Amino acid sequence: MPKPISVQLYSVREHMAEDREATLRRIAGLGYEAVEPYSPADDPKGFKALADELGLTVSGAHAGGLVRDPEPGPTFEAVATLGTQLAIVPAGIPEAEFTTRDGIARAADVLNGLAQQAEGYGLTLGYHNHWWEFEPKIDGVHALEVLAERLSPQVVLEIDTYWAAIAGAQVPELLGRLGDRVVALHVKDGPLVKGEPHTAVGAGVMPVPQILAARPEAWRVVELDSCAGDVFEALAASHAYLTELAGRGAEGGAA
Repeated sequence: MPKPISVQLYSVREHMAEDREATLRRIAGLGYEAVEPYSPADDPKGFKALADELGLTVSGAHAGGLVRDPEPGPTFEAVATLGTQLAIVPAGIPEAEFTTRDGIARAADVLNGLAQQAEGYGLTLGYHNHWWEFEPKIDGVHALEVLAERLSPQVVLEIDTYWAAIAGAQVPELLGRLGDRVVALHVKDGPLVKGEPHTAVGAGVMPVPQILAARPEAWRVVELDSCAGDVFEALAASHAYLTELAGRGAEGGAA
């Protein structure tokens, strides 16, 4: 049974900055039952209370400062306060580290160390990719896959399917190779052109049914980094499309 559809709140970052409560109410009104915050230290108790009121599960939280922060404890505490067990590193490791085996080894050491600390707060550490972990290849293998081989079992992955595809990965096959380490997917769609706005899921060129079928038990987290039209209309259309796919069993294997 698929988990509730989540949305990365970076998609509505301007609205969140203006009125968090109204934005979350609108997200819930679109039918979403889960959210993925991107700023966990921003009033986590208040966020948790509002999410509970609206029936929103916190599927995970992006915590961008974890890699650079000499004391990540407060961030881990904030993530735990939100009510999720998944603290996700979305940035902070220099892009150049993914161009050599030595750099990848250093990146793995950083993530493995953070994972050990996260366990002390009852959390699992996740890593979220962009395109720069896939464009470089080490002996013909995407750098992200080389990284995965160096990560401890405590580190899981949230695969941004759009950025992986834009960097040349065949995403369904990639997910099959990475297997159970992938616990969440950023489900995006668009023209697969860097710098071009994203579309509602199902309105672009991504093979979404095949992607979801490759990891049917992972969190499905909708995100639009940018949107040519109204972002809430795109989020509503994305939810409707994913709900339809789930209803006809497309996520379980049928394309």
